[in-house]
Amino acid sequence: MSVLLSDVVSGSAVGLRGRLWQLTASELRAAAVSASAEILRLEAVRVAVVDELSMRPDDQVIASRGVGAWLAANTMLQIRDGKKIAALGAALRPFPAVAARFDVGDCSFDHAVLIVAFCESPPKGMPEEALPRCIDLLLAAASGVEATTTKVRNVIATLERIFESDEIPPAEDIDRNELRIASTLNGRVVVRGDFDALTGEMLLSALSNLTMPTPAPDGTPDARSAAKRTADGFTELIRRYLDCAKTGTDGGQRPHVNVHINARDLAEHRDCAATPTDGGGGVAVSDLDVGHMPWLGPLSVSQTRLLGCDCFLSTVLLDDHGAPLDAKPGKRLVTAEQRVALIARDKGCAFPGCTCVPAWTDAHHIRHWANGGPTVMNNLVLLCRSHHRLMHRKAGFVGKWVIRIGVDNKPWFIPPPSIDPGQHPRPANTTFKT
Repeated sequence: MSVLLSDVVSGSAVGLRGRLWQLTASELRAAAVSASAEILRLEAVRVAVVDELSMRPDDQVIASRGVGAWLAANTMLQIRDGKKIAALGAALRPFPAVAARFDVGDCSFDHAVLIVAFCESPPKGMPEEALPRCIDLLLAAASGVEATTTKVRNVIATLERIFESDEIPPAEDIDRNELRIASTLNGRVVVRGDFDALTGEMLLSALSNLTMPTPAPDGTPDARSAAKRTADGFTELIRRYLDCAKTGTDGGQRPHVNVHINARDLAEHRDCAATPTDGGGGVAVSDLDVGHMPWLGPLSVSQTRLLGCDCFLSTVLLDDHGAPLDAKPGKRLVTAEQRVALIARDKGCAFPGCTCVPAWTDAHHIRHWANGGPTVMNNLVLLCRSHHRLMHRKAGFVGKWVIRIGVDNKPWFIPPPSIDPGQHPRPANTTFKT
């Protein structure tokens, strides 16, 4: 059974794949262009029909709480997409020039959304009589096969600069900048951000050379996706920054990737299996052969050993209880070596129930140095700024909680009677951090 070019666009796709071999390459190209034009035509039809239905809703539409939700309930669309279709139809009513170009298929759905959004909220400094000319410029950028979203956005940005007002345009408003970094349940990290144009430009410029496709040694093309290349480039950017840049300090140290692990666990000959402690209490958290990162917690011993092949190794001498031994007493300010030891012991704010990471903690003197308290490990504890401030400044709080270094050489917290009448000592948060 032969296949005609007209059948490809007007007919069903069922069984079509097995017959397309009969078309030439030029016919396949023509079919793809025709199908795309047909999609634009039907999209405009759907927007017009849905908009008319929104102005004359029947019982079914009313019961669905809007025409967008009704459309989603009766098609394979998501509710948000149905609502976008209904919203565009309503937005096109006051702007017939944009609607006319969209109806003839010379402006895509997404570009029409951008244009009407500009028309509904023009720059504050733009006079009303300038709007028709601005619409013409936007439609020119959105029309034809050469139209791209970037071109439309560039025209919008240019118009916002031309009619600049006292208000900061969204692309330059740094107060809107957001960056969210969260760890997931499987130990990975999710990053979501929203930045001003200048910050975005700096980021894209910094990533540009690091995200280019790199052919394999045999000349085959880079098999990585664009998203994977960007992720690899971002990783390399961070690595170069930490290795070479003037990074300042992070919680008293130059920021880098810090991993803590017992020396016996790092040894290549040791099997990857935890061994019970001599106390007969089974396997303690501190005995598990894993590395520990101050921000994200456990790291597999194999990955820790990989990092150990090319790293700066800092040694902390520990006693039988796993508490660091101090070697440089008698100084008021905590040294870098002492802070490394404190992080290895407290792993963040030691106050019971606090989850603050080491970078956001202060080294607190249990007996204040001004009262003769020495700067030694048994008189120091890591506290977040909030708990440190409470210990020092909050009226009525000083002296209510008592910190003691126990026989295990780790800090213990004794609550006030108002919290625990029996004043039972509570272990530092290291007990719950792995």
